[in-house]
Amino acid sequence: MPLDDKEMTVIEISETGGPEVLKPFVTKIPVPKPGELLVRVEAAGVNRPDVIQRQGHYPMPEGVTPIPGLEVAGTVASIGEGVTGVQVGDRICALTNGGGYGEYCVVPEGQTLPVPAGMSMIEAAALPETLFTVWANLFNLGGATLGQSVLIHGGTSGIGTTALMLCLEFGIHAFATAGSDQKCDVIADLGGIPINYRKNDFSDFILNQTDGRGVDTILDIMGASYFSGNIRSLGMDGRLVIIGFLGGVHVDQVDLQELALKRAVVTGSTMRARTSTEKMEIANDLFENIWPVLEAGRCHPIIHSTFPLREAARAHAMMESGKHVGKIVLTVN
Repeated sequence: MPLDDKEMTVIEISETGGPEVLKPFVTKIPVPKPGELLVRVEAAGVNRPDVIQRQGHYPMPEGVTPIPGLEVAGTVASIGEGVTGVQVGDRICALTNGGGYGEYCVVPEGQTLPVPAGMSMIEAAALPETLFTVWANLFNLGGATLGQSVLIHGGTSGIGTTALMLCLEFGIHAFATAGSDQKCDVIADLGGIPINYRKNDFSDFILNQTDGRGVDTILDIMGASYFSGNIRSLGMDGRLVIIGFLGGVHVDQVDLQELALKRAVVTGSTMRARTSTEKMEIANDLFENIWPVLEAGRCHPIIHSTFPLREAARAHAMMESGKHVGKIVLTVN
């Protein structure tokens, strides 16, 4: 059935502010351009960048839809010119360039992956943004590999739980921070060594546990407030990968001598600013390295809660409460 001139419900950011600014809005279903496909969305993941965008602090690339939502799962409704790898009716999940909070969403073909065998759409919607981010930053930029040690901040977030499961899968010794004993128990259940940052200085803990050596890689969501502690926690030739700035973006004082003595590398990235080609390369890596693991029934995402699309404001309030473990997902009927 042609979708031209048909309408759909999306969630728009009516103005910058709190969760209450997320409002249902009716608009036309988009038409895929060459190299794109249209997804009938069944579920959409909620991510920290969505919250930051709603607050007005996430720079939007030129030409990108202002509708939030960076990952979806659903069925292919139509395809644009030149799309050859998927067909109408295929079950896929996708990293979007925005627009996931809607009944339909346009995505580039290179940012799609098949829904893993045996996985629900809700689980599949929780995969793309998290897996793309963890693979690109912990494994590619951070170089984490078999036998090494890593520190993951925010160990019970969607990013954190995924990173912990993949570390266990690939033989990487993982430490992770959390703010309660209950969340530390989750980290331990996922194979990591928990650090309750309300009770322990994480850098003291790391140096004590590693006999002063430090860790090989740190995946950091905090930024400025953790910078000095992160540098202290790094071992020789260690790599600090910054992917979030919950603790600020400006560091007042940095011990450059400590950086030099450790030959440390400080880097970071955002996913949205990457080119379509870069995202396609990450998707190919995931299909080769992670999809067999998922289809074997391992490393499935932890789903904390689901909300109907029209209740996106409640989903954001849940994320900002900090009480969730794993992923929050919107469902679309």
